[in-house]
Amino acid sequence: MDRKYLPTFAELIDRLSIVQLKSIFIKGHKREYDQEIKDIIHDLDLIIKDKDIKLTGDMVRAMLVIMLTNRYIWENESKAREGGNEQDKLLKLTHSINGIRNQAKNVISREIGERVDLKIDALAAELLAEFGNWDVWGE
Repeated sequence: MDRKYLPTFAELIDRLSIVQLKSIFIKGHKREYDQEIKDIIHDLDLIIKDKDIKLTGDMVRAMLVIMLTNRYIWENESKAREGGNEQDKLLKLTHSINGIRNQAKNVISREIGERVDLKIDALAAELLAEFGNWDVWGE
C-alpha cells in the first residue's frame, strides 16, 4: 500500500537545515547526522526529478529564511533552557520566529503545488523591534 502522508519538499528542506545544524554543533553524533543528511538529499533529488522542480529566486530566499530561522530558534532555545529572567520572552520570540519559518516553507510548497500549513498564528508583526525586522514577506 502506498503512503498517503509524506513530508513535503519544504519539510525535507527544513529537516535538512536542522540536521545540518546538529551535525555541526552536537558533538558525538556527527556520523549519524551526516547519514540522515545523505538520506534527505537522496529524497530531495528524487522529488526534484519526479516533479521536474525548477528552482526560483523566491524558493532560494525561502530556503535561506528556513536556515536562518532554524539557527535563531536553536540559539534561543539554548538560552531558554539555561533559565533566568528572559526565559518567557525567549519562548515567545521562538514561537514567533517559528511562524516565519512556516511561512517560508509555505512559499516553497506553493511554488511546487504541495500542501501548505494553513495555521500560521505567529507572525513577525508580534516581534519586538529589538529582535530585528522579521517581516521578510511584507505581509
